[in-house]
Amino acid sequence: MTFDAAHLANAATSALRAYDPGHDLPALRKRFGAAIAELGSNENPLGPSPRALEAMHAALAHSWRYPDPRGAALKAALSAHLGVGAERIALGNGSHELLMLLAQCFADPAHSIVFSQYGFAVFPIATAAAAAQPIRVPALPRAHASAPYGHDLDALAAAVRADTRIVYLANPNNPTGTWFDDAALERFLARVPGNVLVVVDEAYHEYVGVPGLTSALRLVERHANLVVTRTFSKAYALAGLRVGYLVAHASVVGVLERLRESFNVNHVALAGAVAALEDDDHLEHVRAFNRDERNWLREELAARGHAVFPSQTNFLLVDLGRDATDFERQLFERGVIVRPMGGYGLGHTLRISVGSRTENERLLGALDD
Repeated sequence: MTFDAAHLANAATSALRAYDPGHDLPALRKRFGAAIAELGSNENPLGPSPRALEAMHAALAHSWRYPDPRGAALKAALSAHLGVGAERIALGNGSHELLMLLAQCFADPAHSIVFSQYGFAVFPIATAAAAAQPIRVPALPRAHASAPYGHDLDALAAAVRADTRIVYLANPNNPTGTWFDDAALERFLARVPGNVLVVVDEAYHEYVGVPGLTSALRLVERHANLVVTRTFSKAYALAGLRVGYLVAHASVVGVLERLRESFNVNHVALAGAVAALEDDDHLEHVRAFNRDERNWLREELAARGHAVFPSQTNFLLVDLGRDATDFERQLFERGVIVRPMGGYGLGHTLRISVGSRTENERLLGALDD
């Protein structure tokens, strides 16, 4: 009998599939060189703050030591930056790890987890990893004026059951780029029982510039069941270091600490994140660049006849009106990497990151070909 460890996996793991990273980017960089336009991973083309780079370089000299398992310096910096107590902050290997930990710590086969159709892919993965019961709520319709394919908060609230432990939301949402405002979140929280954790992922928070949307953080004092997750991978451009955080009631953090890996954020990442928080000028430059380039790219795509969704992120969702597989392949052959959304059930769309002007012009040139 041939040995196959897949037969030994527990029920929760057996139901999962390995993460699909898309194309082999290291190999593609060798193939296309400087001609490649990497527009598939929602990365910040401006790169990290110079202060962060300097801090990370200095931290390398001490990389032979274990990092601070508590992340005390970064927690203190976040506490001052956000105006919340350090005991309410948990650090993660990216916000991905924290979203997974929440399900693993608070849900099991006896509980359900609610999330939206077309919501962030980690939500159903975290649910399956905890062997919890998934409740996937249909998204708003394509024709919705301000949030096509966005979260239907009324339907999400109505879907909460007596056995529900977590509701996952993303604001703004990946991959649709859609959002809901502060007032809508307050109405939603008023409808959800206090013993259900409402997790709002704000990975793209720093890119938001629309009136009426600030942050769920301003509600955490009034709602003990509210959890807010964020990352340094997007606007702070530290994606390769994997560092994220959440803000929650201290008792929620206490439970997560029981399962969190002791050294989950490395020494260089801790130093870089602290320095990145201190460089407000660089962050404002990133925000302004992304806003202007996103608007320009949307106009250029629309002028070519493509339907482009509204966005408050650093990417655009483009509706081709037909299967996007062949379209994406043709862009790939020209060295332009975008992300088809078939895995989300949006096979007629492409998610296109806002790149540098050079990368964006390569995209448009490929489209014109």
